[in-house]
Amino acid sequence: MKFILKKLNKFVMGFFYASRGIVSGFAERNMRVHGLVTAIVLFLGVKLGLTREEWFTILILISVVWSAELSNTALEELANIVRDELKLAYVATQRARDTAAGAVWIIAIVAAIIGLWIFVPKIVMLIG
Repeated sequence: MKFILKKLNKFVMGFFYASRGIVSGFAERNMRVHGLVTAIVLFLGVKLGLTREEWFTILILISVVWSAELSNTALEELANIVRDELKLAYVATQRARDTAAGAVWIIAIVAAIIGLWIFVPKIVMLIG
């Protein structure tokens, strides 16, 4: 029984550590921007009455953008540690940083295009 409780505790603590990681991600400006955009999108989704399929699409896009941004933040943290430990110039880790940021940028652009595809017709119908 003690073995099972210990394993269960480790499993539950994994959720705590993951939640702590998400919260710490909001120390980054870009993550706060993604959070603000998420709040706006969720508000508009409720007000405009998205379909089940549209909600499914929006929630997947939000999770992908957030995951990419958190992964980018993790990579930047690791790059900082490596740079500082090896006493390297910032330029030594710049390619890794830029590549990870580029991945987030691509995902965010595609998410914005799909979001506009979903929301613009509904807003146009509401206005006119």
